[in-house]
Amino acid sequence: MRRLALTLLAGTMLAGCSLIPDYDRPAAPVAEKFPEGPAYQAVSTTQTVTADMLGWHDFFGDPALQRLIGIALQNNRDLRVAALNIEAAQAQYRVQHSDLFPHIDVSGGGEFESIPAGSAFSLGSLGGGASSGSAPIPTGSKSAYFRFFNASVGFTNYELDLFGRIRSLSSQAFEQYLGEEETRRSAQISLIAEVAGAYFAVLADRELLHLTEETLKSETASYDLAKLQLNGGTATALSARQAETAVDTARTNLVQYTRQAAQDENALVLLLGQSMPADLPGGGGLDNQAMVADLPAGLPSDLLARRPDIAAAEHDLLAANANIGAARAAFFPSITLTASDGVASDRLSKLFTGGATTWSLAPNISLPIFTAGETQANLDLAKAQKKIQIAQYEKTIQTAFREVADALAARGTYGRQVQAQLDLVAATEDSLNLSQMRFKAGVDSYLPVLDAERSLYTAQQTLLGLKQAQLTQQATLYKALGGGWVENTGKQEASAKE
Repeated sequence: MRRLALTLLAGTMLAGCSLIPDYDRPAAPVAEKFPEGPAYQAVSTTQTVTADMLGWHDFFGDPALQRLIGIALQNNRDLRVAALNIEAAQAQYRVQHSDLFPHIDVSGGGEFESIPAGSAFSLGSLGGGASSGSAPIPTGSKSAYFRFFNASVGFTNYELDLFGRIRSLSSQAFEQYLGEEETRRSAQISLIAEVAGAYFAVLADRELLHLTEETLKSETASYDLAKLQLNGGTATALSARQAETAVDTARTNLVQYTRQAAQDENALVLLLGQSMPADLPGGGGLDNQAMVADLPAGLPSDLLARRPDIAAAEHDLLAANANIGAARAAFFPSITLTASDGVASDRLSKLFTGGATTWSLAPNISLPIFTAGETQANLDLAKAQKKIQIAQYEKTIQTAFREVADALAARGTYGRQVQAQLDLVAATEDSLNLSQMRFKAGVDSYLPVLDAERSLYTAQQTLLGLKQAQLTQQATLYKALGGGWVENTGKQEASAKE
């Protein structure tokens, strides 16, 4: 055992070289600040509360939405797969890291052999005895019977990591594990934004259904009035038919939006990973001012620290960089050791009491001379994969920059667009009232009323769509800025103190 320990110590002391290239983070291939112009609001860079510091529970103020996000974070299957991928990557890292150490086994065995009379046998053939030569068994004597028992502890083909090949592979596996952790965080942020978007869609569907139902009632009342006027001779059949087409259009839309509401709710259920809770708190509607909070954008460089998808891309780049070290080490000699220490005896009862001590040490060195270009090709492949990861890393940063810029443009314009649409709805309502007064007075036909009702209904539909889009883009901005890592600010502050 002393010899075995000395061998392991020597191997550990020799292993100290690494051929992994020095890593320099690539420069961010984006502008130093986000775009400016008519589409963008003024961006403050001095605020202390950023998206990653504002937990989703603080950003989304609607109680029903908070409940739904909490359910999704517990039950969503995609997020569960992302968490399991972390466990798999961690296990893979432990498997790769274990190659840095010898795998020591305890083994024991026995050998039994009967040799017929008159045959020759080797005196040292059984059990590795110290005697050598051969001797015949006398003719006419009984067959010889031999027994041999042994027990040993040792390892086989343990590679001394002189040039860091195994440590490079271990570093690669570790970076891949860290990348999976960032991927899970990215999946969590995306899930929060998706649940919010699906919830806003459900709210919009409900309000759209209510609008369509009210429109159908109004159109039906107008149709009834048109029929009365037709029967009284004060209106034409054309006016009655025009009113009837408006009713049929509203009925068709009601069925369409009923289907759309059911499908949007099904999409939300899929994100939740379970059915909608029966005790869900009542929502405040799309006009709820506390639905979402406002966010400062910060600087583009902040995305490197906030966005987990950028961090995951960098871990992939570091893994590719470590793989180059392993490919370089393949050009140098590989030294492996096989060693054991144990006892041997011809009797099992004396194996651990009177058995002879045995040991063995078998070093082996292998130096590649001719591989038909395989070793160089593996190194070229590793370098090419690193270049690919650099491009992927830069593309991830550019994508993040574009997502934030788009979300800022949406935030800077949706408010003005919603206000303009509100003014349009108000003007269309006045136009409808005037048209109805002229129709009831017999001044105009029903066609101006029909056009005004259609215009109002369309304007109201557009307004609901804009309100939904405005809320959705705020959730998108929260995601693009790297928010949603923690449940609330208090938990993050506590973890920071720890």
